[in-house]
Amino acid sequence: MTTTEPRRKRMPKAQRKAQMLDIAEQVFAERGYLATSMDEIAERVGVSKPMLYEYFGSKEGLLIGCIHRARTELLDRTQQAVTGADGPEDVLREGLLAFFEFIGEHKQAWSLLRQEAAITVPSAVEEIEGIRRQQTDLIAAVIAAFDTDMDPTEAEAFAEIVVGSTERLALWCERRPDVGPAQATTYVMEVVWRGVATRLTPDQHP
Repeated sequence: MTTTEPRRKRMPKAQRKAQMLDIAEQVFAERGYLATSMDEIAERVGVSKPMLYEYFGSKEGLLIGCIHRARTELLDRTQQAVTGADGPEDVLREGLLAFFEFIGEHKQAWSLLRQEAAITVPSAVEEIEGIRRQQTDLIAAVIAAFDTDMDPTEAEAFAEIVVGSTERLALWCERRPDVGPAQATTYVMEVVWRGVATRLTPDQHP
């Protein structure tokens, strides 16, 4: 009597793509973009290199895929966090906390994003800058919604200050693992909120 091996179940395309991005993100974070090879990524995923190219077209396309996924997930997290928040101070606090929690939970993605200076792919640098723009646009829109008299340029400047300060603090937190997302949020709020509160309408002051 002969037995046949059970047929290996084929992984759904979306699941396979997510797996490729997971492994690529890990390798890019470990080795850097330039030192990473498609051969190594394909081997770790357990697929052929042609299949990797079929999904993403090139190593650059794979890098863009990783960054775009992080960008989408971060926006979703921050949008969900500020939904239903009570007042501008709560909005800012919840948005900051969502950012720092995302960084803590996605260390490989953050490692990849902060390697911007070492990435020589213009489209990837543009995608990273797109992450900053989406966060500044979200913050500026929320602040402007609470104070319709605020100059849009001022709201945008405030948002740029928030994003810049959180990026630098997130880098500092890498060297200070004892500082968690809640404490990092408090540090930013102590400095930033005091300034923006004075620019909102009087009845919204803390």
